[in-house]
Amino acid sequence: MPGVAATAHAASAPQCEIDRPIRFGGMNWESNLVLVEVERYIAEKGYGCKSEVLPVETLPALAALERGDLDVNTEIWLNSVAEPWAKAEASGKVKRIGDIYMGGEAWFIPRHTAERLPELKSAADLPKFKDAFKDPEEPSKGRFYGCPAGWGCEVVSGNLFKALGLGDTFTLFSPGTGATQKAALTAAYQRKENVVFYYWYPTPLVGSMDLVKLDLPPYDQKKHACLTDPDCAHPEPSAYPENPVFTAVSARFTQDAPRLTAFLSKVAVPLPVMDQAMAYMEENEAEPADVAQWFLKNQAGTWTSWLPADVAERVKAAL
Repeated sequence: MPGVAATAHAASAPQCEIDRPIRFGGMNWESNLVLVEVERYIAEKGYGCKSEVLPVETLPALAALERGDLDVNTEIWLNSVAEPWAKAEASGKVKRIGDIYMGGEAWFIPRHTAERLPELKSAADLPKFKDAFKDPEEPSKGRFYGCPAGWGCEVVSGNLFKALGLGDTFTLFSPGTGATQKAALTAAYQRKENVVFYYWYPTPLVGSMDLVKLDLPPYDQKKHACLTDPDCAHPEPSAYPENPVFTAVSARFTQDAPRLTAFLSKVAVPLPVMDQAMAYMEENEAEPADVAQWFLKNQAGTWTSWLPADVAERVKAAL
């Protein structure tokens, strides 16, 4: 019966909606790299699509999405790019399609530092403790580890540092890359040194360390909006709000690939599940693609809900 064979073949080899590789933005932080690999695997095995990852930073990625050079930006952290995102969305060239989780950002010290310096409760207290965080290159000041250079969070870190008037007592150190930042913080933590830094979560680093958040003044929407603006003239301190992390695609992609858009719009991961994936990555020094395989094999309850049954079956068969 030729009809049966043809149907079986169709089920095992789906036809991708677009006849070129899907272009994913490869932001250089762990949760994004892992989720991109999960989505690429599902796109390939479930939808018959090829894909590629274009390494890119937050703001250039947004511009690439608007131009249509990028199809999918898996993790946009709204608070880091509130103004640029509003403009991009208003252009009609990009679409916010799915909420992944509620991320967070904070200024941290390790628990061992909090125990040594019980008076240090808030970021505003830092000037009194500058000698505890001595900057090796400028020993008369303390060192605050901000956001990696070129990341969206660097603007907020810098403005908040200025708003708290820390410039006289601390240097704002912007690591060259996320990897440099993580290596420096991990080394300091393991040596039980005092260190104060900005970080975000869910991340392997926050998941694997015992950290204490420094208090910041209550979140104020207007003040925070200025903190996200590189040209903010008079920054005032405000806590980080909860940070919606969502997926965006180019408007063109939504027209060319409605089924893929429907799948990507359903991608959502409970924070405890993401923490587990990040911890797995840290403990096994695993590459993003390996963590994606672990996630697909161990968290089927999460990802099968993103997909039609036939697509989920194809992905399971491929694992």
